[in-house]
Amino acid sequence: MDTLAASFSIFAKPGVMLFILRGVCFTLVLSVVAVLCGILFGSLLALLRNYAVHGPARVLGWLATVYIEIFRNTPYLLWIFICLVACPCPGFLQHKMLGLTSVEVRILFRASMALILFTSSVIAEIVRGGLNAVAAGQFEAGRSQGFSTVQIICYIVLPQAYRAVVPTLLSQVITTIKDSSYLANVAVIELMARVRQILSTSYMYNGTGKQNVSDVFVLFGLACILYFIINFSLSCLVRKLQKPKKAPGRQPAQAAAPQREEVA
Repeated sequence: MDTLAASFSIFAKPGVMLFILRGVCFTLVLSVVAVLCGILFGSLLALLRNYAVHGPARVLGWLATVYIEIFRNTPYLLWIFICLVACPCPGFLQHKMLGLTSVEVRILFRASMALILFTSSVIAEIVRGGLNAVAAGQFEAGRSQGFSTVQIICYIVLPQAYRAVVPTLLSQVITTIKDSSYLANVAVIELMARVRQILSTSYMYNGTGKQNVSDVFVLFGLACILYFIINFSLSCLVRKLQKPKKAPGRQPAQAAAPQREEVA
């Protein structure tokens, strides 16, 4: 019990909880950026794979298909290491920012690119499912109103497709938040990486002068609780959106009381 109390005392040390909460913020920011960029790029991939099937545009459709299949059927961790080595980093990211060193900023950018590229391939298939749910007659209806193909896609097809896949997209947001923990292998910015960093030096905070087994359970238990709170909140939102709306019930018509005919 003494070692367990010492492990919990880690959170009372100045700056420890702030360090962990900053990791939570970075995790959420990374996930939101990855999902937003993934929706933009994934929607383009889905459109190319679905509609670029005739003429010279078929080449773009094939490239989109190859991209989606390669990224969806290979591990995300593999692409983290590939991007860490091969992904170029813009010049404006060569300096300190957000309290990170220049090296950490570059590593963060490359690891984030891997998350965006991987997420976009998954979202592309989600959006493609929504596109397939849109009736083909929408194109004919749009053309009859004088819309061009681009206008039909932007104003008619995509809004319907997105509306159909909102619950699935939110589920992918949950998955992306959990996948961001893979960045702990290369960066020290998101939640899991920061918990591991505190664990590696827990002997400096628990007052016992050594690392205890209880430190592992306490620190990773906190990470588990934080991930659960974030993802369970999103899960409740997903279930609420997936719950079918009840159609307003028809009020039963009241039978008119029979009137007595007066006998003259």
